[in-house]
Amino acid sequence: MMTEISLNILDVAENSTKAGATLVTITVEADFGADQLTVTIEDNGCGMTPEQVERVTDPFFTSRTTRKVGLGVPFFKYAAESTGGSFRIDSTVGVGTTVTATFTLSHIDRMPLGDINTTIHTLVVYHPETDFVYSYRYNDKSFTMDTREFKAILGDISFDTPEISAYILEFLNENKLETDGGAQY
Repeated sequence: MMTEISLNILDVAENSTKAGATLVTITVEADFGADQLTVTIEDNGCGMTPEQVERVTDPFFTSRTTRKVGLGVPFFKYAAESTGGSFRIDSTVGVGTTVTATFTLSHIDRMPLGDINTTIHTLVVYHPETDFVYSYRYNDKSFTMDTREFKAILGDISFDTPEISAYILEFLNENKLETDGGAQY
């Protein structure tokens, strides 16, 4: 089992890049008034058939040829549902996939969000061929980072250039702090 929700996000977003997505949208929404944490990962990858969607939460089903089990999605589903939350996958072949996990924030079994900034940073820096739109909402405050905007400014300068990589992580850290005041949940 993964120890924090951000690692589940990393796993699902990695699946999106492997599915050929050119755009991955990740939304993390903490609503303490509703006692809910919702994570949505949407991509424009190759999508899945209804049969694949039905089987993807089975730990003994994987489309990978390098191993016979795929535990990331089943663990994510279990993590959400064990808090009284929900888990849903919508997918269309040739269009893409949307994964939505909802957690009860106050549930004793909810794992922490974890280091979401490092997760997003890792995805952005190590998948330069994929555009990412990351939205973080904390109650009534939010911020969004869109790598297409960075690419428009930077041109051909790679995100893994040390100064650019550091800037992206600093951007995420500063905006999250401004949005949630440093909350750990």
